[in-house]
Amino acid sequence: MQFKRVKRAIDGVLLLDKPLGYSSNQALQQVKRLYQAAKAGHTGSLDPLATGLLPICLGEATKFSHFLLDADKSYRALIQLGSTTTTGDAEGEVLTRNEVNVTSAFLQETISQFVGQIEQVPPMYSALKHQGKALYEYARDGQEVARPARAVTIFDIKLNSFDPALNRVEVDVVCSKGTYIRTLAEDIGQALGCGAHLAGLRRLTTAHFSLQHACTLEQLEAMSMEQRDKVLLTVESPVQNLPSLTLDADSAYYLLQGQSIWKSGVNMDGLFRIYHEDGRFLGLGELDADGKVAPKRLLAIRD
Repeated sequence: MQFKRVKRAIDGVLLLDKPLGYSSNQALQQVKRLYQAAKAGHTGSLDPLATGLLPICLGEATKFSHFLLDADKSYRALIQLGSTTTTGDAEGEVLTRNEVNVTSAFLQETISQFVGQIEQVPPMYSALKHQGKALYEYARDGQEVARPARAVTIFDIKLNSFDPALNRVEVDVVCSKGTYIRTLAEDIGQALGCGAHLAGLRRLTTAHFSLQHACTLEQLEAMSMEQRDKVLLTVESPVQNLPSLTLDADSAYYLLQGQSIWKSGVNMDGLFRIYHEDGRFLGLGELDADGKVAPKRLLAIRD
């Protein structure tokens, strides 16, 4: 007789160092299994070729995962000069090979031109949808779909190293959401006149979260359930940069019933965190047109 594993109502955020070769969803399912979590979601896909920071929200924390999806991110990218591929990265077939005549000075000058707001055409091998179907599905069928260019922002590109013998470049990139580092690598190669593709990628940060605080799947496997629970960040950690407001017990009660409540002296724009006077995080609120504190996204009430 096979017994069904009992799912846990566990809440929090795990900072995972996603391993090479795993899709984001495969990594998510491993974490969900290890925590026996009833509910979980990741916060921005990493290709199987990429490694690094993948925040995973468990339980009630999934209500705030979009704050991380929309956040700025940073990456360490390895760019191979002199060849382009069908996918823009090392997983694709080589399309072109070109001689590389690039000096460090020219490389630095070219890279710096990509800092600021730029236009990017999303790659065909991406999860973007066209008529309800992912672009990579069209690409696998040999079909090309017209993709409009999108504005993204590159806040900084730092040249870490350039190996002329291997034609390999390592850069650190700080960018806005929706930036494709594969496309950036290709565009840099085109600007250099030799072509390029992405040979490796590691995500370093998402919003205020850093890879240096992340756990690997191997480390999680070796932990007891109690130890795993201890490495989870709080439910409100994705929104910890928002201002906060504390309510007395009566006001908190009515807010949790979905009612707007009056609290004098509150003057905040946009969303803010709301806490019970006993320290419990209740969720997010904002001021309504009457100046009352209105609930926007509250945690579920559990016995």
